[in-house]
Amino acid sequence: MQAINDTNAFYDAIAEYYPLLDRDWEVRLEREGLGLRSIFRNKGIQRVLDAACGVGTQAVPLAQLGYDVVAADPSAGMLRKARTVAEHYGVLDRIEFRQVDFLQLRQTISGVFDAVVCKGNALPHLLLDEEIEGALRNFYDLLRPGGMVVIGMRDFGPFMETRPRFLPGTIHTFDDGSEFITFDIWEWEDGPPVIATQNLYIISGKADHYRTIKRQVVFRPLSTDEVKVVLLEAGFEDVVDQLDRSEQVLIARKPE
Repeated sequence: MQAINDTNAFYDAIAEYYPLLDRDWEVRLEREGLGLRSIFRNKGIQRVLDAACGVGTQAVPLAQLGYDVVAADPSAGMLRKARTVAEHYGVLDRIEFRQVDFLQLRQTISGVFDAVVCKGNALPHLLLDEEIEGALRNFYDLLRPGGMVVIGMRDFGPFMETRPRFLPGTIHTFDDGSEFITFDIWEWEDGPPVIATQNLYIISGKADHYRTIKRQVVFRPLSTDEVKVVLLEAGFEDVVDQLDRSEQVLIARKPE
């Protein structure tokens, strides 16, 4: 099964800008590594599959911390940027990169993992129930008994009531006086299922010369409670969640 929501054009287009979507990219990498290490502590975690690696936001700090990392993503542009980031931080030879989406993982990646990581609000790009169930079953099947899954996502539950249209992004001002500004305009479509479309605006330039680009991507606005139910139905146990800045992180274990 292949996902019906093709996000590659969106992520290919913004890959080069992606680190600028954070206020402080260096701090983000450090926090991601330390946060995952605290989750993995004393759990026998060594081999990790980053199933939605993006530009390496989790894979690179994990490799820096000594984990064996396989980093997967369907976007060729994001993988190119991830390799550049990994090379910059001196861990390119410690990460195996694979171009594949959630639903093709078992056909493409072999072996078993101690942990599967899926952060960056990637899971809600799957629009259908059977796609979400299939992705979580793939995570389950790729884990050793006792292995962990870590899913980081925006909890869309509160958004379903207010359905906000405008969300601010980031502003960077560089030494030459140029600026990089982002914001989102969201569109909401009643379902079932409800669909949310993110319109990302990127404005860059200085003085009288600014350039604006707009890129669009679609989400299924899942609540973390919905994902918890699917995790349990897929066979995971000990499901807990914790706040990690803008994401809610779900942690679950495959039975021994």
